[in-house]
Amino acid sequence: MAGLHYGPLRGRESFWFLGGRVHLKVGGELTDGHLSQLEFDDPQGQAPPLHVHHGEDELWLVLDGKVSFFVGDETFDLEPGAMAFGPRGVPHSYLVRSPRARMVVTYGPAGIEQWFIQNGSAIAAIDEAPPAFDLAAIITSAERFGLEVVGPPPM
Repeated sequence: MAGLHYGPLRGRESFWFLGGRVHLKVGGELTDGHLSQLEFDDPQGQAPPLHVHHGEDELWLVLDGKVSFFVGDETFDLEPGAMAFGPRGVPHSYLVRSPRARMVVTYGPAGIEQWFIQNGSAIAAIDEAPPAFDLAAIITSAERFGLEVVGPPPM
């Protein structure tokens, strides 16, 4: 497979997104577009708007913290080591219930990681606070990536 890579990735992008830190683990260029992977480090209360991915499936693995996942009509309260699956076409979101939560999210096929990168803000220092973000602009740009916001963030 072209683009196959073993070992640690160096120089991958880290950035702020919706108030949390995101680290690009694997971009689609390394998997011939089959999948991409991001690591999210989010504060308590972090919850993206309810949304639908029309082009990719999503798999969440909780590394640290407690996170509730909302997929269709179901709710999954997960702790470290647990996973949730968000199939394309099904509305979903999550809510961080612990002081912080880290999770690795895998998307298949790849491509949506570019939306996160394009809407992220650079991290200048590890201890800085996240910058303000324009949710309306982020939502508007989502359409180009087959991402549709269908409701408010979960509470």
